[in-house]
Amino acid sequence: MATASEPTTIADLLDGLGGIPARRVLRRPRPGTATVADVTRLHDRTGRHFELIDGSLVEKAPGFDESIVALHLAVAIGEYLKVRDLGAAVGSSAPMRLAPGRVVIPDAAFISWERFPARNRRRGAIPAVVPDLVVEVLSKSNTPKEMKRKLEEYFRAGVRLVWYVDPAKRTVRVYTAVDQSTLLSEGDTLDGGDVLPGLAIAIRDWFAEAERNGPRLPKRGG
Repeated sequence: MATASEPTTIADLLDGLGGIPARRVLRRPRPGTATVADVTRLHDRTGRHFELIDGSLVEKAPGFDESIVALHLAVAIGEYLKVRDLGAAVGSSAPMRLAPGRVVIPDAAFISWERFPARNRRRGAIPAVVPDLVVEVLSKSNTPKEMKRKLEEYFRAGVRLVWYVDPAKRTVRVYTAVDQSTLLSEGDTLDGGDVLPGLAIAIRDWFAEAERNGPRLPKRGG
């Protein structure tokens, strides 16, 4: 008999995972029994990215346009870090063990040198690390309940700053705590706060660059 904490139906399982579409939940290994090793094994075999939540493998919501937005942001953070060597920026293919049995794959993240995984760790293993900054770029298959759950997990683990990027609305919700946030729009500047002091990204320029669909036209002489 299932305990009170165990899902008894597929609907219960999906609701517990944040009301996500069933197509994102892997059937084998059976939900509730998956391990960190399964995350690595499946990626090596299929090239697909899965997060590990309560023993279930949940595919990272894919998105071509979302990945471009995340890449441009990660590049901007990387350029900043060339001047201020505070840590390292990682992209959307960097799984991290946020807690025992919990693997997350943010769309971008910043890890300070104080938190960076030991250099002598086993190559290819998923490191146990809590980033200072996490970036999630929202896609159509993300649900509000899923993102609320992620937000709570990030701050519970010790993440200091979370950015939720909505490409459709061209906005960024900046969280400094689960219940403390600011919504920025196109006319605003995204700054790194206490985590990345001095970082400033013009949101309009960032989205304009990410949404380009052709080469830049040469400037006319004047």
